[in-house]
Amino acid sequence: MKKFTFLFISFCFVQLTFAQPDVPFDKALFKERKDEFKVAEDNIAAGDAYYFGYPGNYFSAVPFYLKANAFNPNSADLNYKIGMCYMNFDKYKMKTYFEKAYQLKPTVTGDILFYIGWCYQLESNWTKAIDYYNMFAGKATAPELAPLKTEAFKKIQECKSGEILAKNPARVWIDNVGKSVNTEHPDYAPVISTDEAIMIFTTRRPGTEDMSPDGGYWEDLYISKRVDGEWGTAQPIGKPVNVKGQHDATIGLSPDGHTLYVYNDDRGNGDIYESLDEDGVWTQPELMEKTINTDAHEPDASLTFDGKRLYFTSDKPGGLGGHDIYYSDYDPIKEKWGDAVSVGNVLNTPYSERSVFIHPDGQTMYFASKGHNTMGGFDLFYSKLVNGVWTAPVNLGPPVNTPDDDVQLVVAGNGRYGYCSSYRQGGFGEKDIYIITFLGPEKPPVLSNEDNLIASIAKPIKEKIIEPELVSEGSNMAILTGVIRDEKTQQPLKAQIVLVDNEANKVIAEFTSDGISGKYLVSLPGGKNYGIAVRKDGYLFHSENFVIPNESGFRQYEKDADLKKVEVGQTIVLRNIFFDLDKFSLRPESVNELERLLKLLQDNPTMRIEISGHTDTRGSAEHNQELSQNRAEAVVNYLVEHGIARSRLEFAGYGETKTIISDTEIAKKASSNEREVAHQENRRTEFKILSM
Repeated sequence: MKKFTFLFISFCFVQLTFAQPDVPFDKALFKERKDEFKVAEDNIAAGDAYYFGYPGNYFSAVPFYLKANAFNPNSADLNYKIGMCYMNFDKYKMKTYFEKAYQLKPTVTGDILFYIGWCYQLESNWTKAIDYYNMFAGKATAPELAPLKTEAFKKIQECKSGEILAKNPARVWIDNVGKSVNTEHPDYAPVISTDEAIMIFTTRRPGTEDMSPDGGYWEDLYISKRVDGEWGTAQPIGKPVNVKGQHDATIGLSPDGHTLYVYNDDRGNGDIYESLDEDGVWTQPELMEKTINTDAHEPDASLTFDGKRLYFTSDKPGGLGGHDIYYSDYDPIKEKWGDAVSVGNVLNTPYSERSVFIHPDGQTMYFASKGHNTMGGFDLFYSKLVNGVWTAPVNLGPPVNTPDDDVQLVVAGNGRYGYCSSYRQGGFGEKDIYIITFLGPEKPPVLSNEDNLIASIAKPIKEKIIEPELVSEGSNMAILTGVIRDEKTQQPLKAQIVLVDNEANKVIAEFTSDGISGKYLVSLPGGKNYGIAVRKDGYLFHSENFVIPNESGFRQYEKDADLKKVEVGQTIVLRNIFFDLDKFSLRPESVNELERLLKLLQDNPTMRIEISGHTDTRGSAEHNQELSQNRAEAVVNYLVEHGIARSRLEFAGYGETKTIISDTEIAKKASSNEREVAHQENRRTEFKILSM
């Protein structure tokens, strides 16, 4: 008993020795420092003008408060206000001031224990945070504290989730993108093209404009281009996207990098605007339809790979709570976006969902949510679309998610790299843009002299690969990029690219190559046989075929297309004409290619052509000759059946006599897969213009 009494007295002595009383800014307490007190009082008044103004300019208030605090560091009220200011732009500094305010005067405000709990939550000190939240909830009896009390119970659940998630962190690397993009000012909300060629982001760095009313610079859009794996120095995207005296922010970019979605609240509620890249110049952002923008708040947008569905968020009435995720489908006949449809309660919660991003693979959605099993504020989640149904969201976990709000994430087509913005210790500014490398499931160690830390190869596929490809684990899709040019002049061309699902005989999407560079980008989600046709008036169409199997991993193809003008003697390969093995009956997947050829003949009514069939060198020469002849005739018969005069058509079978790749070259190929690709190049159907 005596020992307990001694310890208790010692504890009280320590508390009394180190505890400091609250010293309010009362001139009666500073009679001998009147002049200094007057300066400090003026600083508090100047800080209060920013602190209590609308909107609260906490950044500008802090320098005045700190000067007053240097004069009197023991004011509970002033320490509390400094903590509240830092909470709005530099959270890692707020704990010192909140704890000091509580030490000086435990009753300084009714919410002080809540904010101290939040400080510990931000440090991932889950147990201590829960203790403070419980202490706050037990003392929060005032009616005005009821909403914050409800929030405290929510944060207790976040801490419990954080404890669980912290035991199994994600296998990722997170690296600052670097000074070419980031500054000491806020840089955030990155959006990228599928191939990571360009990044557009929001920044509040100095420009030619004055400061905004909240004490920071106006939001503007900047763009950076990646060359040889390095991000170049970011430049303003310029007018008409950036508007002087107005906040302009990035929210979405189409996979091909040519359609930009911008957030703007010039109507006072926050809306989605669309800007198009027309040959290197961004157009005036246009307000999107009322089916998407409402009188509520719409701050996020993401376009699917085919351009036919837009996912967005809104807090309009009728949702589950806060912002919900919706989608709208484009009607090509009416040329407008349809009614908004909720994605449902698997993804949406009574809390807010934000920052929706639909991956170019067409089946993975990334988004931020305050619901589900968050570890603090907004966390980042992903969900898969399986048989038309979204799976239960998966928390990406630490270190991607932190106890603070983690809102924005976009993921490259390869599925291996993501880009986010957050405030992390060691960064250049208030927010920086980071690149996340997803390492995937841990693999058994491999004994080798080679560096296997990053490289990984997906299972090879046996389908036709036209160009060298980059293979990576991650998303199940492919990217096709290249340049479209005039065959003779090699000048870049602005041409239409049509993407077709061959098995469904359905046009999936249409794209346009850049008019200045001729570059194009097409996303190809896995599980389909794709036909691709490049068209331009005055030129013969160019076609390619890609089969992207399910579970094939990520591949990137580069294929330049040199278009031939409509002239006598020109020959092109019809790569989307299909026959069954060793047969000459046309398969249904050939219809779209045949229709393109049919239209060419209809548009040029005097054109005469020869259809020719070709085989590889396997099998007897006699059999190959007959097979190629029959296949060429089958194409001619289709055209005749659809209205083309037989007198305009000739056909010939050349068997194995006109191979593109010789047997000698094929024999030199390193693998059986490469040899099979070469044989497929030789097996083809062509047409040649005989006369006009």
